[in-house]
Amino acid sequence: MAFPEPRPTKPELPRKSVRSLPCRQGAVRAVRFNVDGRYCLTCGSDKSLCLWSPLRGTLLRTYSGHGAEVLDAAGSFDNSRLCSGGSDRAVLFWDVASGQILRKFRGHAGKVNCVQFNEEATVIVSGSIDSSVRCWDCRSRRPDPVQILDEAKDGVSSVKLSDHEILAGSVDGRSRRYDLRMGELYADYVGSPITCVCFSKDGQCTLISSLDSSLRLLDKDTGELLGEYTGHKNREYKLDCCLSERDTHVVSASEDGHVYFWDLVEGTLALTLPVSHGVVQSLAFHPTEPCLLTASEGNVQCWREESFVAEDELPA
Repeated sequence: MAFPEPRPTKPELPRKSVRSLPCRQGAVRAVRFNVDGRYCLTCGSDKSLCLWSPLRGTLLRTYSGHGAEVLDAAGSFDNSRLCSGGSDRAVLFWDVASGQILRKFRGHAGKVNCVQFNEEATVIVSGSIDSSVRCWDCRSRRPDPVQILDEAKDGVSSVKLSDHEILAGSVDGRSRRYDLRMGELYADYVGSPITCVCFSKDGQCTLISSLDSSLRLLDKDTGELLGEYTGHKNREYKLDCCLSERDTHVVSASEDGHVYFWDLVEGTLALTLPVSHGVVQSLAFHPTEPCLLTASEGNVQCWREESFVAEDELPA
């Protein structure tokens, strides 16, 4: 006799602030989890990049080397390397343990808005206000990019990678997906400057945020509009969006100081999380747990579900 499988538990949303990181980096331009969610990176307007243990609120190391504010950063799959990009038009490749700059890639003609590693951390992909996406080989001593993708007609605001694809969002209102295995380019037009793009965890969909205060969920292969999410405010700033750890909710930062959660399938607003009085510019969702990091002005907060108990709160 086969027993019925237990019903999956209803996903909990992070609504309780459990930690505030004392960044002291000026305005925090981006906050990013590492691959397994144990650490996070904060990018400061004071030209610094910081590595944290977010649940403990512990600063592990500060990285200095950019000539202007740092706009984005990413960690490698094994946590041994970092990459970062900034307003100094440079892409930096770092050794985590020593804090040394291993390579400094120059070639972009404008500020670097976004950086990502490929899966093996052998290539850094960067997107810039100069309308190009550039791929840099971390192992080679060559100063030039190994590939330049220059189809965008305006600045590239966001870049994400899968194992064989590059997804790039541009201010020209188009998201472009480069299939590196097939050598093909797919473009979707949303009609408004794009601020952020990302893949769903199952790799079947793309989420696109744009300056008309809406998010769109598209079928990756057909470009069909699967869902549209509105209610937040995004008219002026480059804001982050993402999907929750189980692809159940769409999450977006907002210019009104809140983070908005929508049910992915139904499209209904599930939670409006008050974060600050200023613009919530950046956010990052933990890869496997209901844990959210938000960056607003100079503050980074860590949010967990209501039932979460921090280690230092447990009874002795």
